[in-house]
Amino acid sequence: MLERWTVAVVRRRVLVVCLWLIASALGLLSASGLTGLLTSPLSVPNTESAVANRILLHHFGENVEGTFTVVLPISHSNTHEIARAEALINDAARHVRGGRVSAQKAVFGLLYTNINTSLNLQSAAAQTAQLRRALASAGLGGALVTGPPALQHDLTPVLTADLRRGELLGVLLAIILLIVVLGLCWAVAVPLVVAGATIAVDIGVVFLLAHQVTMVLYVPNVIQLLALGLAIDYSLLIVHRFRNELAKEGSDVEGALVATMATAGRTVITSSAIVAIGLAILIAIPVPFVRSLGAAGLVVPLVAVAAALTLQPALLALIGQRGVLPLARKRPVRSDVMEGRWAHLARAVVARPRRTLAGSLVFLALCCAPLLWLQLTPGSTSALPQSLPSARALALLSARIGPGVISPVQVVIDFAHAHRTSTSSVAASTLALATRILDDPEVFAEAIGAHPPFVDATGRYEQIIVSGRSEIGAEASQRLVRRLRVKYVPEARLGAGVRAFVGGAPAQGVDFLDSVYDSFPWIVLTALVLATLVLARTFRSLVLALVSMALNLLSVAAAIGLLVLFTRFGVGSTVLGTYQLSQIEGWVPVFLFAVLFGLSMDYEVFLVSRMRESRDTGASTTEAIVTGMARTGGVVSAAAVILAGAMCGLVFGRVAGLQQLGVGLALGILVDATIVRALVLPSLMTLLGPWNWWMPNGAAALLRVPASSPRES
Repeated sequence: MLERWTVAVVRRRVLVVCLWLIASALGLLSASGLTGLLTSPLSVPNTESAVANRILLHHFGENVEGTFTVVLPISHSNTHEIARAEALINDAARHVRGGRVSAQKAVFGLLYTNINTSLNLQSAAAQTAQLRRALASAGLGGALVTGPPALQHDLTPVLTADLRRGELLGVLLAIILLIVVLGLCWAVAVPLVVAGATIAVDIGVVFLLAHQVTMVLYVPNVIQLLALGLAIDYSLLIVHRFRNELAKEGSDVEGALVATMATAGRTVITSSAIVAIGLAILIAIPVPFVRSLGAAGLVVPLVAVAAALTLQPALLALIGQRGVLPLARKRPVRSDVMEGRWAHLARAVVARPRRTLAGSLVFLALCCAPLLWLQLTPGSTSALPQSLPSARALALLSARIGPGVISPVQVVIDFAHAHRTSTSSVAASTLALATRILDDPEVFAEAIGAHPPFVDATGRYEQIIVSGRSEIGAEASQRLVRRLRVKYVPEARLGAGVRAFVGGAPAQGVDFLDSVYDSFPWIVLTALVLATLVLARTFRSLVLALVSMALNLLSVAAAIGLLVLFTRFGVGSTVLGTYQLSQIEGWVPVFLFAVLFGLSMDYEVFLVSRMRESRDTGASTTEAIVTGMARTGGVVSAAAVILAGAMCGLVFGRVAGLQQLGVGLALGILVDATIVRALVLPSLMTLLGPWNWWMPNGAAALLRVPASSPRES
C-alpha cells in the first residue's frame, strides 16, 4: 500500500508541492493571531483550590488571574505624598476595563495596590499597557505594574524573541550537519523545506485548536523547535536511504523512491506513532496547562509524518538523482560502509559485550543518581528575566515585604447559611483556627476580620489570609499548604455543615503538582503497553520491544538526573547562562518524559529496523547488529545532534521552565543516541543472541505476525 501511495505522490508531485505551499501560507498567516489566544493558567478544575478561588471570585470579587498589583516606592513619613499617590492610582485604575482598587497598603517604604478586574487572564493582559500609560500620565513614572496579567504581557515578547533566536541557531547547526552528512548538494535544502512546511502547518493547526481549548504561552516555542528537529530527522533519514537506493545498479528515481518509502518511510511511520503516543498521554492528565502542551505537541509528529509521506517524496522526485549528488559529482559513489567507523565500533562492541554493557550501565547509573535530589515547584517568581518591569516589581516586593506576602494562602470558610459569620460562636472558632495557624513557624503574617474584605456581603463566607515566609512554589510553602489541609483545618471545630477550603496561589500550585503526578504513573503504564505492542509488531519480536521500553525508561531517568545536576547543582549553568535553582518546574519532567519517550524510540526504530532487514536476509544476530549500526549509525548520530541543537534554542532562552526543558531534552537525546543506542543496545542484543527475535505464538497471533523461536536459522 505504501508503495502505491508513493507512486501516486511522485506522479502528482507538482500538485502535492502546491498544496503544501497553500497550507504553509495559511499557517503563517495565522501566526500573528495565535499570540492573543495564549494564556498561562495553573488552575486545576475540581480541586480544593479551584473551589476556594471560585468562592473568592463570586462572593468576594477577587479574581486571582485578573488582578494587577501596582508597586510604588514612597517616603515612610510623608502622609500627604501617600494620600496623593493613592488617589492617583485609584484614578488610573479606572482606565482598566472593569478595574477597581481592592486593596491598598503603605508599608516598608512601598505603596502597593491591587487592582481587581473581572477579566480572564488573556483579556486582562491586554489592559497592561493601558494601565501603565495611565500611571505615567498621572505623574507616577516610578510605579511598577505586576501580577499575572502584567507578567503574561511582558513575557510574550521575550518568548517570541527567544524563539526567533532559537530557530536561527537550530537552522544554522542543521545546515552544517546536513552538509557534513550529505555533502554540498541540492538535497541539503529538502529537510529544511520540509521542516519549514511542518512548522507552518503546525502553527495553523494550533491556531485552530486554541479557539477550542486552552493553549499556554510556551506552546509556540516548544512546538516550533520540536517540529524543526523532528521534521529534519525524518527527512534526513529518507534522503540518506534514497541516495543509497539510487546507488544500486539499474535504479531510477521512481523505483528508488518506492524502495526508500517501503523501508525508511515505514520506519518513519512507526517512529511518529511512538512520538504521538508519548505526547498523547499528556492529554489524559486533568490539568489544562499540561493538557494544552500535549495537544499542541501531538500535532507535531502527525504533521511531520504527513510531510514525510507526501512533500518529501514529491521534492525528491523534482530534484531527481542530480539533486542528491554532491555538486562536484556526476554519479553516485558506492562506499563500503561495512569498513566505516560505525562498523568498526559495532564489531568492537559485539566482541566485548559484557565489558561494554557494564561500563555503560555504570555511567548511566551516575547520570541517574541526581534524581535523589529532585524537587518540584509549580512555578517560581524569582526565575524571571529581571529586565521585565513586572519581574522588577516582584523582586522589590519580595525584598521589602517578603516573598510569601506577594502570594498568600487564603483559607475560605463556608458556613452554609447567611449571616452566620456574625455569631459569637463562629467568631470564636474562626479566631481559634487563626491563632493555631499563626503559631506555625512558616507563617510570617496573618489577616482576619469581621468585615469586608474578610467577610462577604451575605455573611456566609469568611476568609483568613495567611502569608508565609517562602515564595509560592518553595518546598516550605508547599508543606504549609499541606499542614493547613491535613492538620489545622480538620482539627478546628468550626461547627456542623461548615466546610473550609485552602486556596490562593500556593494551594493552587500544590493542587497542580498533585493532579499531575497522581495520574501520571497510570498514564505512563498505558503508554508503555501501547508502545510495546507497536514495536513488537514492527520488529516482529517481543524481546526487542521489551528491551526498547527498558532502555527508553533508562534514557529518560538519565536525562532527568542530568537536568537536576545542571539546574540544582549548577553544573554548566555558568557556561550556558541558565538559572541555578533548587527546584525544577513541575510540568518539565512530565513533558520531558512524553517527548523523550518518542524521540529516543526514533533511534531505536531506525537502528533495529535496519538490523531486522539484515536478519530477514539470512544474517546471523551479530552480523545483523553490525550491519544495522554500520548503515544507520552515522545518520542517526547526525539526526540526534540536529535535534539536540534545535532543543538548545530553548536552553539559550530567558524563561526558566523552557531552559530546563531544553537542557533535559538536549542531554537526553545525546545520551540516548550515543551511550544507550550505540553501546548498551548492541551489547545487550549480542548477549541475548537468538532470543532477540523471539515471538511466542500467543503474541504473534494477537499482533498478526509470524511466530519465531529463539534459534539461529
